[in-house]
Amino acid sequence: MLLRLACLGVTNAFALLRLLPMSARDKDTEILALRHQITVLERQLGKQRVRFTPTDRAFLAALLHRLPRHVLRRMRLLARPETVTRWHRDLVARRHAARSRPKRPGRPRTVHSIRALVLRLARENPSWGYRRVHGELLVLGIKVAASTVWEILKDAGIDPAPERSSGTWGDFLRSQADALLACDFFETVTLSGVRLYVFAVIEHANRRVRILGATAHPSAAWVVQAAKNLVMDLEDAGCRARFLIRDRDGKFPGLFDAVLKEAGIEVVLSGVQMPRMNSIMERWVQTCRRELLDRTLIWNQRHLLYALREFESFYNEHRPHQGIANARPLHPLPAPIEDPGTIARLDIRRRTRLGGTLHEYQHAA
Repeated sequence: MLLRLACLGVTNAFALLRLLPMSARDKDTEILALRHQITVLERQLGKQRVRFTPTDRAFLAALLHRLPRHVLRRMRLLARPETVTRWHRDLVARRHAARSRPKRPGRPRTVHSIRALVLRLARENPSWGYRRVHGELLVLGIKVAASTVWEILKDAGIDPAPERSSGTWGDFLRSQADALLACDFFETVTLSGVRLYVFAVIEHANRRVRILGATAHPSAAWVVQAAKNLVMDLEDAGCRARFLIRDRDGKFPGLFDAVLKEAGIEVVLSGVQMPRMNSIMERWVQTCRRELLDRTLIWNQRHLLYALREFESFYNEHRPHQGIANARPLHPLPAPIEDPGTIARLDIRRRTRLGGTLHEYQHAA
């Protein structure tokens, strides 16, 4: 707007210079011509009104505000004299408001580190309200007002504590991950049409998977023996699991839960038709299908067990997992390569498994 106003002022200044050499008669003639043109314009517009831009209003107000009201009434204008004087009052008011506006309105903004800490405390403690967070800040020696904490949480879209404190199944799984196991059956079909059932267990803490076997007839005796094998594997690995999540499949006999209970493992049943309560196991089944079973033709039970053992080794020792920061269940992430020379001369070798179905990449020895 300021640029347009300046351009309009310069243009009219040159127009004023053009009027200086003109005689009074020529000026009167031009004024009469302009008045007649305004009359023609109003007749063509009818009930419509001419729309002025803010720049036009500012220029006309600055040009005509010194003239008396009775002189303005005698002039042929597209706007009424009261409108011109109102434009001038608005122009003065905006200029006064701009000059009176403080350079630093309100209280100074809260330091970014304090805002980040408030959001962190609220995120890590869903049951804390803004006053509890405020008290924790005072304990840390950070003096802020309780209303400031409330404003930070409100601006971040964080609900009050009663609406955040309700626990979810996902929160329970994350808090108890070190003591949780999950198991499930899934099925596959061989080339001859035989349906085989695979029984697998996964640890929530490190995503390590154990494939306990595959059979065409998951009888009660077979499932109980798989439970005993699981207990022995956990003891050999030093895993101290306390809970095992399973669905309500009829393949699990009562003796299966009893064997685990004797080992100190309590069985937790998922809800009816609620696969998300066993989401980590369901996700592994999806991964096994997508990366192995959907890309392999299974000949028989022996071939299936061989492929599953290879995939179990690949999954536990090499494949990164997003749920544990892209680490591997049995091996942490290596130290990052910081030597520019080593990065410039990378020599990565590929190792194939199952005829190229699975690929592992390693540095050359």
